[in-house]
Amino acid sequence: MTTRERAVARGRPMAVRTLFGLLVFLGVTAVLGGVEMASGRWLSEPPPDAWLDAIPLISNWVLPGFVLGLGFGLGSLVAAYGIRCRPRTAWLAPAERLTRHHWSWSMTILLGLGMIVWIGVEIACLPARSWLEAAYGAVGVVLTLMPALPSVSRYLGVR
Repeated sequence: MTTRERAVARGRPMAVRTLFGLLVFLGVTAVLGGVEMASGRWLSEPPPDAWLDAIPLISNWVLPGFVLGLGFGLGSLVAAYGIRCRPRTAWLAPAERLTRHHWSWSMTILLGLGMIVWIGVEIACLPARSWLEAAYGAVGVVLTLMPALPSVSRYLGVR
């Protein structure tokens, strides 16, 4: 880490660094889980395809794998990049004017809400329960609420 990078990191509030870490965690685990689901190469016992019978329009694990890997995985990594580097993007300027925050602020909230819905659908439609549902449900709640913290809101506010 260069001297400049250390100085910038010191200027980030702890809540921002925690949010960044949570997004990276979700991004990496969702990409890996999505690849596992979409490819059908399970590292452990695969869930039965019959579990998908209760979910309309879904007949195999490929589409859920793509949503998990691309939507939550890559989406979380892009949001983490946005929080860390705060790049400006002209086509996202209207969203920034509307929210008065960097686009990564809104993206984090949307990812959190999406994760809550994803876990809700799992609980409603799949017959088995796992501690992972509680853990990732909590991640969704934290991603939804943490941007409202004053230090995060101030750090990601549009200047």
